[in-house]
Parts: sequence; C-alpha cells; structure tokens
Amino acid sequence: MPTVDDILEHIGEFNFFQKQTFFLLALISVAFTPIYVGIVFLGFTPDHRCLSPGVAELSQRCGWSLAEELNYTVPGPGPVGEPFPGQCRRYEVDWNQSALSCEDPLAGLAANRSHLPLGPCRHGWVYDTLGSSIVTEFNLVCANSWMLDLFQSAVNVGFFIGSMGIGYIADRFGRKLCLLITILINAASGVLMAISPTYTLTLIFRLIQGLVSKAGWLIGYILITEFVGLQYRRTVGIFYQVAFTFGLLILAGVAYLLPHWRWLQLMVTLPNFCFLFYYWCIPESPRWLISQNKNAEAMRVIKHMAKKNRKSLPASLQSLRPGEEVSEKLNPSFLDLVRTPQIRKHTLVLMYNWFTSSVLYQGLIMHMGLAGSNIYLDFFYSALVEFPAAFIIILTIDRIGRRYPWAASNVVAGVACLASVFIPADLQWLKVTVACLGRMGITMAYEMVCLVNAELYPTFIRNLGVLVCSSMCDIGGIITPFLVYRLTSIWQELPLVVFDQEKRKKRGFTLKSRN
Repeated sequence: MPTVDDILEHIGEFNFFQKQTFFLLALISVAFTPIYVGIVFLGFTPDHRCLSPGVAELSQRCGWSLAEELNYTVPGPGPVGEPFPGQCRRYEVDWNQSALSCEDPLAGLAANRSHLPLGPCRHGWVYDTLGSSIVTEFNLVCANSWMLDLFQSAVNVGFFIGSMGIGYIADRFGRKLCLLITILINAASGVLMAISPTYTLTLIFRLIQGLVSKAGWLIGYILITEFVGLQYRRTVGIFYQVAFTFGLLILAGVAYLLPHWRWLQLMVTLPNFCFLFYYWCIPESPRWLISQNKNAEAMRVIKHMAKKNRKSLPASLQSLRPGEEVSEKLNPSFLDLVRTPQIRKHTLVLMYNWFTSSVLYQGLIMHMGLAGSNIYLDFFYSALVEFPAAFIIILTIDRIGRRYPWAASNVVAGVACLASVFIPADLQWLKVTVACLGRMGITMAYEMVCLVNAELYPTFIRNLGVLVCSSMCDIGGIITPFLVYRLTSIWQELPLVVFDQEKRKKRGFTLKSRN
C-alpha cells in the first residue's frame, strides 16, 4: 500500500492546494509577530521626569524654554550604579512660593544643589512623547520598572504552558481543531487587553494570549510541513518563518502610524478574527489522520487535494498505510521524547538550542529598543537582515548539511555581540553593521533549530516534540526581560557580553547534534 508521500508524488507535492494553504497559514505567522516582539512598542519607555506641582506655572511665568526648565528644576543623574537615577527623584521644593527667582530659582535655597533634599515622584511623571505605551499609562518606571519586565515575561509564561498543553492536545485530537481554538482565544484576549482599564487586567489578558498564540503558530508550521512532499518540507518551513519577518516590517510601520498602544494593540489583533474562516479553507492533516487509523477521512482529504491540484488519483493509490512506524503507538507521551538514546540526545540538544536562541533573539531586539536613536527605523532595518538569513539557509542546507551552518550562525552572533561592546559610539555606522550581522546570525540559528526540530521526530510525536523542545525558548523568554532591562541599568553593553558567553556554550552543543 502507498504512503502519503507516494500519493503526493502523483497529485502534486507543492501545487495549487499546498501553495494556497501555505499562504493562508503564513498569515498566522505574520500575525504572531506583534505578540512575540511587540513589547518594543507597547512597552516603549520614553525620557521622563517627576511631575512637580508649580513647575509648569513658574516656567510659563519666567518664559523658560524646555531646556531651561529641565536645567533649573530637574536633578541631574545620580552616582554610577545608583538604582534610582535623577529622572526618578525630585527636589523637595515648594515651586509655588513667590520667593523663587527666574534666573536660578534654587540659588536662594542652597549654595549647592546637591545639598537640597530629594524625594520620590509623589505626583507622577511627565513623559517626553506624543504617543503612549503601557509604561506611560500605568507609570511602569523607577520603582515600578520591574512590572514592565513582568509584562513581557507573562506572555512567555503563557508560551511555555500553552506549548506543553496544547501540543499534547493537537497530537491527540487534531491540528485543525486546536488551530481554530487558539485563533479564537488569541483574538478575543487581544481585544480585551486593548480595552483593559488596569495593569493587572492587561497582564492577565497578555498571559492568555501567550497561552494560545505560540501554540497556534507552531501548529500552523506543523500543518504546512505535513501537507507538502518531503523535498519541499524544508523550504516551506523556512519561508513560514520568513512570513514572521514580513510581520516585523509591518509591525514597524503600523507602530509608527499608531503611536498609542491601545490602538496599536487593537489594530494588530483584529485580523486574527479573519483566520476563523480557515474552518472552511484548511482541512485536517492527512498524516495525522493516518496516525490515528482514520484512513477513510485521510483519503477524503487527499482526494480534495488532488481535485484542487487538478490531478487524478489512480485506483491503485486509494488505499493507505502509515509512512512511519506509528501503528504501534497512537497516543503520544512525553516519555516518547526520551525513550531511546538517540531521541533523548536530540531532545536535550534541541532544548538547549531553543533556550539560547530565544534569549539572544529577544534580547537583541529589546536591547535595540533601549539603545537605538530612532526605534521605528532601527526596528525596520534590523528586520531586513533576516531575509538574507533565510536565503543563506536555503542555499547551504542541502549542500553542506545542517550542523556547520547552524554552528557558524552561532559564531557570527556571538562574535558580533562581543565586538559591539568595543566599538566606539562615534563609529555608529560600524556599530549598526556589526549589530545587523549579529541579528542575521541569530536569525539563522533560530530558523535552523525550528527546521531541524520538525525533521527529527516521527509524525505521532512531531507536534509534541516541537512544542516541548521549543518550550525552552519560552523559559529563555521569561528570563530575558529581567536580564536585558536590569543589566542595561548597570551598563548599556552588559547584556551583549552575557549573550556572547551563551553563544560560546551553544556552539559545542550544536556540533554534537546530527548533521
């Protein structure tokens, strides 16, 4: 009896049906981008200072410029390493008193400003921005800055829990059902997050988005690789991730046009409701149906594929057998991922690579948001370098294999991170060039681990294997915000040094993996 791959050779391994399905599923990859890296815009932290009652009236009375107002009324930065810089403190001065002069209002209170008492920002903050973010709306600065770290960590906690739970459900009850459920919950929680009146509710709905969004993205990835022939599986897997890069470019443009976080969140969420129409557009995976001994249903899907591809299905091919050894075990178990020495080695190596790739990829994007001069252009330009990364993988993976391009991409990313630390600030063009090389390297590493992960497991545990291994990238994502934002407060380039050390360790694990 023929396998699915034998039948695909006759009805088309990547014809109209597969191309149409790929396009539809790639839109899910595009829509996943704002959830994964949207913190750069949703949690943008502009320059800020304490709101001091009476300062605005005094500034207007004296005719100060903004620079003069800041010079006269805002404390300078504190000592290096101090946890609360000048933007988190205010002079304990009654700015409404009439004795204050316009020339130097603090001169009459103390000979040296450093002797004036400082206090916390009791009346809130003033933010130098025309838009808004969750930082400006909920005042996630100074003593509350950790709440921004928690916001991004929450979505990664959701990624982790969702990957473990929904991955198992998708292998037990089908890809299509889980895909539609995740789409609905993701869209609803995204809208609720956009209208949430408090930080707590915003955090809860962000967590719910995390529970389903990444799982939905990965289920789409699994679906498209199971619809195509073996020789196209790698290519569609890579271009599915290229769709994510298109999402980065779109996100930068939408964020520029909608600088207010609630409108931005709403705009990037609403298209998800359109994906519910996939109920009528995308069938269940025939490979999964066969793995569950549902051969009749699988054959109906295959006949539908043949009709779409305008191919006839010979009578000799209208009976099926599993293409992989799935008949012995139809119900996947977490133990299957470590049952044999070879599978166990694959699982451990893949989990470590997912972890380090996530920390570096998300970390570089967050660091760029803190260090960049124009957040929209920097985000856009850094996203562009992900396209060459995908094409390099396509050109090298069949000629060289997976191991050496995978290790080389880690080398490039690590060296670029370390080199950026020593480049002087006045050589901005060189700093940008090296940063782009690092981004390209980590993108290659990230896409390689996703591609290899899907190839190393048989059908009945493939979805579970991808989601469980990739859950380690969620652990990395939970740590990354605290790592980047806290280390940056000590030294702007310190996160890059840490990233380089992670990549040094990862290269050894990569070279031990299967070619």
